[in-house]
Amino acid sequence: MNKSGSFCVLLSAIFFSCGGLFYKITPWNSLAICSARSFIALIVIFVYLLIIKHKFVFNKYVVLAALANACTAILYSLANKMTTAGNTIVLQFTMPVYVIIITSLIYKIKPTKLELRTCLFVLIGIIIFFIDSLSAGNMIGNILALVSGVTYALYFIFNKNENSDPFTAILISLVLTSFIGLPQLLKTDIAGSSPNALLAVLGLGLIQQAGGHLMLAYGLKNTPTVTASLLSGLEPILNPILVAIFYNELLTPLSLIGAIIVLVTIISYNVIVSKKEID
Repeated sequence: MNKSGSFCVLLSAIFFSCGGLFYKITPWNSLAICSARSFIALIVIFVYLLIIKHKFVFNKYVVLAALANACTAILYSLANKMTTAGNTIVLQFTMPVYVIIITSLIYKIKPTKLELRTCLFVLIGIIIFFIDSLSAGNMIGNILALVSGVTYALYFIFNKNENSDPFTAILISLVLTSFIGLPQLLKTDIAGSSPNALLAVLGLGLIQQAGGHLMLAYGLKNTPTVTASLLSGLEPILNPILVAIFYNELLTPLSLIGAIIVLVTIISYNVIVSKKEID
């Protein structure tokens, strides 16, 4: 096992998990935050790819992946302001279930018993989330987070094509989200923002987006699949913990039950599938 690869996957999970906290700290419009973090990440990743002389690719698969990733980023940004950070990341983490469903519909592949059980338990967890939303007033935010799981799944599916290029897709998606949120960013009183807000936005661009994507890209190339699955599963666990510690936003008992069901189900599925691939 490449220890540096595993360490990079672990770092990417930690970097990505900071997103919920940084969003909560920043009192800006969600699209303004999305635009600012995208501009910062775009510059960093573009410079890095130029340094390593990465060959950019442009075709329909790259464009579709970029559109899916841009939609995911926007939905994530909106959801973070409308529901808890824990609900947002856990509902987005249902992505593997949508990969199963979409690929079975497109490629006519019959789901296995393991896949059907996974979908069932994740559905149970989601239902618990929405029962809680009816009383907590987070319904729209949870729906947006849930849809972001679908668009995130599409991003992975389009990137599976041998003609696609994840790095080019990420750059295009960052360009899109930068300009989509630009009108809101221009309305924002950046100069009058608190130091904490400015540091949080900088953290979103440098740490969550640029650092998270670059560390994951390197780590996945040098880490066994099962190890990467387990380490990546730390993100939806760390995300609400960081928000609870530093922002005092706690999951409700019902949300916590739903989170546990979804997380345990998805992580178990990843581990079982990864072990089968190794065997």
